[in-house]
Amino acid sequence: MDRSESASAWDKSRSRSRSSSSRDHKQRDRDGDRERNRDNSEDSSTDGGETEEGEGEEIEEEEEEEASGEVSLREWLDQPGRDVDRLESLHVFRQVAEAVGLAHSQGVVVGNIRPSCFLLSAFSRVSFIESASGSGSGSDSCDDARAGPSPARNSSEEERGEKNVFPLKRVLGLEFGWYTSPEEVEGGPSTFASDVYRLGVLLFELFCKFDTFDQKIGMMSNLRHRVMPPQLLLKWPQEASFCLWLLHPVPENRPKMSEVLQSGFLNQSRNSLQERDAAVRLREEIDDQELILEFLLQLQKQKQEAEDRLRKTISFLSSDIDEVLRKQSLLQESVSDDRSRKRVRPIFDLAHQNETVLSKSSRLMKNFKKLEAVYLSSRSQIVNKSGKERTNEGSSVDNLTVKVGFCEKLEKEWMNPFLESLCKYLTFSRLKVRAEVKHGDLLSSSNLVCSLGFDRDRELFATAGVNKKIQIFECGVILNEERDIHYPVVEMSNRSKLSCVCWNSYMKSQIASSDFEGVVQVWDVTRGQVFAEMREHERRVWSVDFSLVDPTRLASGGDDGCVKIWHINQASSVGTIRTKANVCSVQFQPDSARNIAIGSADHRVYCYDLRNLRIPYCTMMGHTKTVSYVKYMDPYTLVSASTDSTLKLWDLAKCEARVVDSPLQTFTGHLNTKNFVGLSISDGYIATGSETNEVFVYHKGFPMPVLSYKFSIVDPISGQEIEDPNQFISSVCWRGPSSTLLAANSSGSIKLLEMD
Repeated sequence: MDRSESASAWDKSRSRSRSSSSRDHKQRDRDGDRERNRDNSEDSSTDGGETEEGEGEEIEEEEEEEASGEVSLREWLDQPGRDVDRLESLHVFRQVAEAVGLAHSQGVVVGNIRPSCFLLSAFSRVSFIESASGSGSGSDSCDDARAGPSPARNSSEEERGEKNVFPLKRVLGLEFGWYTSPEEVEGGPSTFASDVYRLGVLLFELFCKFDTFDQKIGMMSNLRHRVMPPQLLLKWPQEASFCLWLLHPVPENRPKMSEVLQSGFLNQSRNSLQERDAAVRLREEIDDQELILEFLLQLQKQKQEAEDRLRKTISFLSSDIDEVLRKQSLLQESVSDDRSRKRVRPIFDLAHQNETVLSKSSRLMKNFKKLEAVYLSSRSQIVNKSGKERTNEGSSVDNLTVKVGFCEKLEKEWMNPFLESLCKYLTFSRLKVRAEVKHGDLLSSSNLVCSLGFDRDRELFATAGVNKKIQIFECGVILNEERDIHYPVVEMSNRSKLSCVCWNSYMKSQIASSDFEGVVQVWDVTRGQVFAEMREHERRVWSVDFSLVDPTRLASGGDDGCVKIWHINQASSVGTIRTKANVCSVQFQPDSARNIAIGSADHRVYCYDLRNLRIPYCTMMGHTKTVSYVKYMDPYTLVSASTDSTLKLWDLAKCEARVVDSPLQTFTGHLNTKNFVGLSISDGYIATGSETNEVFVYHKGFPMPVLSYKFSIVDPISGQEIEDPNQFISSVCWRGPSSTLLAANSSGSIKLLEMD
């Protein structure tokens, strides 16, 4: 072999060794730590968990190494039942000899020519764990094999080795002595001849099979005296002769590396080795091609799936665009016909119209990604439904025709709800203040408003809170008359702080309240006094609600985990629902006096049929903190609010499954982690407060806020706006199905807002 070929082999070996060197350093450190942990575990039982965890990580790393197809040459030599393949053994030996020859040509004594210092790949490619050392003594980082396990394996592999033929740890402990030349044993330095001796030992191990560990120890000891087993001499005479030449006890009589590489022993099988090497390289290239082919096929599959999804999206986008253009054309024709009949040219405020369009377009683009997600989600559900209808088996031709027509109708009409939601989302651009209720001392800490409510005709509204008063105001007066102070038309005092009020939807003068002492009361507003009082709750009551269907029926829930059902003409409750957690909110279903929804501190919403008070007929799970409010949007959908800063919209049609864990929509944007901030619903709009002292308005069709308004805090002395992180919105209430919203905050500020 010429010098250029040797240099190429050495460079390849060094490049491979660098990639594996750091890994094997870590492996060697882990093995040492593992042995120490094994010893220490006998003294301390508390180390057991850490050791197991560490070994688990090591096993994972070693599984990655095994997956890469690399194994230490020591393990490969000592694997049970290894068959000696002459060409493979010569191929391994030649790679090591070429690398050592190159090192010698550069004046470097290698020293660490031991199986534990090499890695063997799946194609018998040899690489150094450590690059050759120029130390005269020949010591290197592989020398720690004398003290403990070397680059070998983890403790689980050592245990497997002890159960098998060759215990790895003991072999590694003896290996250094086997590969030490006679002159080094006598205290001499490590020389080029010492490296040649080590090659002789390696050649012996490559061609000699050992059945037991004791046999291996005996044969390796005999090798020191150049005594070889008869079976080796008989089966591999040429190899044995060459090995004895390398193992000559006199260093000067050993061959030089140039003689080794040019010897007939290695060169006579050179052609076979070259063919084997070429075959190995070809196999490696084939494997590389298979690997990149697998990658490309997987990438192609993913891109094709993405292309299919995109084609479907473009398809139904085109369909929807055509449908919108068709409807637009019909509307324009209708308008043209109407104009021709009336012969009147309408007058448009073009400037205002353009401004409105620009405003809507701006908000549309601002939330484009979220609107896109809602559109695609809604549209894909329709596509899936129509697809299922089309693929239903067992249909006659007539039925199939009907189903195709139904699917086309479904795909066309799905747009109406989305369009309605989008229009409502874009209809209003801001919340503006119509009026502010100016009352009392706003600097007092006892002005926190806990609850708001409009009466049956939306002419009066009530406020209640920690000031222990229910105050009734005329909405029209506050909206239409500018006053320095607004006085309530009725004021009713309570013994305790009030948590909730609810008007009777049928009897205009009746309003129910709950307080912090667990008392539920029904008041006669015209007389300003209590009409009925219920005292069965053992702790604070958070919520009361009148039934819309049966105005004599009332529900209350509180911290005692009970929901009480009352009849206003009876002193005692007519039913009790007992739960395992605090009840924060109750509400009757709008079209039934038998069904009720409960918001609980256990993060769940429960729906009960009052004919069976023992178990709920439906449980809705999805919130991660206390459910503070529940409100029906209509008889079929329910909204819940939680201190996890979300609102969730639930489909009650799914209650047949008894447990619902996937809401129709989750609304986020406001902040609510610890306080009751209010919840109110009107015509698809959902209002709630925030602990940032802001009011947020959502629409049921979209997860992001439609509008928001921040309560300003004015310093009474300087007159300037200030920030107070402790203030929050405490209650909100729509004025029926209108765009007017009543909101209050923790300082007692009450404002009438309107969507504009």
